[in-house]
Amino acid sequence: MEGILRGARRILANLKPIKVPDGPSRAFRDLWPGDAARGARLLRGEFEVMGTVRPLRPAEADGAQDWGPAGGTPAWRAAAHGFAWLRDLRALGTDAARLRGRALTADWLRLNHDALAEAPEVAAARISAWLGHWDFLAATAEDGLRRQLMQRMAQDARGVVAGLPAEAAHRGALVALKGGMAAAVALEEETWLARCVRFLPAELERQFHPDGGHVERSPTQLLAAIQDLVEIRNLLHGTGVEAPPQLAAALDRAAPALRLLRHADGGLALFNGTREEPAAMLDLVLTQAQSRGRAPAALPDTGFHRLAAGRTLVLVECGAPPSARRDAAPGGLPRGADRFAHAGTLSFEMSIGRDRLIVNCGAAPAAEGEWRDAMRATAAHSTLVLADTNSSELRPEGLGRRIEDVEADRQESNGAQWLECAHDGWLRQFGMRHRRRLYLSESGDDLRGEDLLEAEREVPVPGFAVRFHLHPAVVASLQQDEAGVLLRLPSGVGWRLRGKGARVAIEESIYLAAEPRRSQQVALHAEAGANSVQWAISRVSMQGPGAGETAE
Repeated sequence: MEGILRGARRILANLKPIKVPDGPSRAFRDLWPGDAARGARLLRGEFEVMGTVRPLRPAEADGAQDWGPAGGTPAWRAAAHGFAWLRDLRALGTDAARLRGRALTADWLRLNHDALAEAPEVAAARISAWLGHWDFLAATAEDGLRRQLMQRMAQDARGVVAGLPAEAAHRGALVALKGGMAAAVALEEETWLARCVRFLPAELERQFHPDGGHVERSPTQLLAAIQDLVEIRNLLHGTGVEAPPQLAAALDRAAPALRLLRHADGGLALFNGTREEPAAMLDLVLTQAQSRGRAPAALPDTGFHRLAAGRTLVLVECGAPPSARRDAAPGGLPRGADRFAHAGTLSFEMSIGRDRLIVNCGAAPAAEGEWRDAMRATAAHSTLVLADTNSSELRPEGLGRRIEDVEADRQESNGAQWLECAHDGWLRQFGMRHRRRLYLSESGDDLRGEDLLEAEREVPVPGFAVRFHLHPAVVASLQQDEAGVLLRLPSGVGWRLRGKGARVAIEESIYLAAEPRRSQQVALHAEAGANSVQWAISRVSMQGPGAGETAE
């Protein structure tokens, strides 16, 4: 019934006349820096979205028409139709970049026939991008282009505002609210603004857990959601509209949650669709958020823990996957909060100072299905993999069969920390629960772990592997006794990983946090019938390249 009412509101909104001004009634300015390198690629006709590059060229370039449904995956096309790439062209600061932006925009207005561009979160992102870059894109453009932009923006905004509250269970609903507010201010539609502000508190409650984590459980999406909140707060403040108190409260909780998910190099841990983000960008977002809260030790509602001692930091993913929805928005965009979810439950990352040691493989959210799912698989994470089977089923729209119950218990004493967690992802298929126990010494020089498979009935135990993906900058060498691996960090500091109850091997891996890079992984292979593996990662003193080691 709600969907029928929402559709009816959209129809009525489109019938209602609206006065479209020649330009925005209020000046806007996008807050965030672009990437000049990505802008240069756009000048060459290449559009990069989260590591996936496809053509995006003006129509006169060899008859190119790259806006259609066949242009790429839904995530890539959503980014193209969302126009945030104007930020990258603006970063170039050249007339050629400005003209390329106008040419692509004019083509889009004339040629776009992709239903995905009508999805509320995509239309709203486009509204925000056009208004945030109006001075760069349209202020000195021909009258005809400016008039087309304003008319299309008004058309899109009517649909977005009439469709509130947005149906998406993920951050797209917050983007829809932000775009609706921006359009309301630009077009001086007070009733639109009032409608958006009315729905904001409930959306904030839906988007953020009490611990400040985001419903999608993705560090990247939490970062983007904080940017959304900052933009909404500034927009309301600039127009003299009092923001609901829930907005400041959400920022106060979300910023410390983001700090928990950062390594000492300033970047984010690679969980659930996250890729490398520049540390300077994270610093800017946190500064704009105006929240001084420190990183907590855990996000119990969202499901992340942070173990820190000495110069060692361990970040652990120990929460249940987010909720799903089986329907999809126009053009195939998923509606569920699990759209970027990986099957990486109980995986961890480890860094020593500014050097990353143990990582997850990264993500390719805008790639074709096979490559995208390879990065989402359990085997692409630093955790246990049972019988080469994912702990949650990967589907194009999110997850199918999934982990439902995750336990996490944390203890601390005299600076040492223990974390015990378990999940039921293989319970139905294999009758087993994966339990992981971690111990970090008070000095941070010793991380010990145990991975167990707990059978709830008499069943054969398949073979399994415990995987530790290494950052590409780490040099690994197998010890002579083949029971351990020496790990050298770029700083020259050495660590040793040893396993008990499994065969130790060094295998190939890939690191896809930015540009693809070859890397290695240490794998502990347990034979069928074994149900536990113990391991330790300890600091050692290195005696020169290729030399032996002595424990400190």
